[in-house]
Amino acid sequence: MAFPIILILIVIGFLFLFVWLIPVRLWISAIAAGVRIGVFSLVGMRLRKVNPHVIINSLIMLHKAGLSVNTDRLEAHYLAGGDVIRVVKALISADKANLNLTFERACAIDLAGRDVLDAVKTSVNPKVIDAPKEGTLAAVAKDGIELKVKARVTVRANLERLVGGATEETIIARVGEGIVTTIGSSESYKQVLENPDLISKTVLAKGLDAGTAFEILSIDIADVDVGANIGAELQARQAEADLKVAQAKAETRRAMAVAQEQEMRARAEEMRAKLIEAEAQVPLAIAQAFREGKLGVLDYYYLKNIQADTSMRERIAKPKEEEKK
Repeated sequence: MAFPIILILIVIGFLFLFVWLIPVRLWISAIAAGVRIGVFSLVGMRLRKVNPHVIINSLIMLHKAGLSVNTDRLEAHYLAGGDVIRVVKALISADKANLNLTFERACAIDLAGRDVLDAVKTSVNPKVIDAPKEGTLAAVAKDGIELKVKARVTVRANLERLVGGATEETIIARVGEGIVTTIGSSESYKQVLENPDLISKTVLAKGLDAGTAFEILSIDIADVDVGANIGAELQARQAEADLKVAQAKAETRRAMAVAQEQEMRARAEEMRAKLIEAEAQVPLAIAQAFREGKLGVLDYYYLKNIQADTSMRERIAKPKEEEKK
């Protein structure tokens, strides 16, 4: 009894392994679609850890579209981590649109992390990019008036430059730079308001799509708004700064004048102190002259008369208001 059970299990295991190695339904579908694929090729895909459903379905789509790609190339792209289905769909779409897209270039685009199918769609049906993506772009004309601009850039994917080409962010940055430069070189903001297409023509003529993965078809100014008077604000700030500088210089001069006045007062006080000290030495000198016999009584009274006469003359010369004080 044990031997038949073991035999049955072996047969079941063999059948399961056979069905897993050889997807019979998938092989029949390929034959029915006109795709010639060997049984051993399916077994080899299983052993190489390649999903046969992806490869066979891709071969069926290519055959129905009239395209021919080697099975080994599809497996190589699958093993490299690429999306075989999207590459095949991109090839079919490009062929229907008469675009020059080879299998190698499609694989390179896919392995570079770009969506090759979306790139083909963008080549056929251009898309619109807002510049900037959010809000508006501010620029100032020569007369100091600020303008806020919103632009829409129509681009088409360039399949030849898609590998290694710059992305949409570069397009947006370059268009923004071109708009700011064009408005900044305008003599008046009125010129921009009167001819907004002048911006798009000037920016478009600069070849901003060089080195990018896209081809710029048109640049349209969607909205232009007048902002603040930046020139007047800058002049007001400059005037305020000049006023502060002038005030600081005036305060410096005033401080220097006060310092000089204080210095002069200090010198006058010093001279007055020396004068008082010198006057205090006069009586001592007179007394010393009396003792030494160098000054007589008549000389002394003559000196006193001169001092009294000088004091009287000074009193007469002073105004009456100062005498009252």
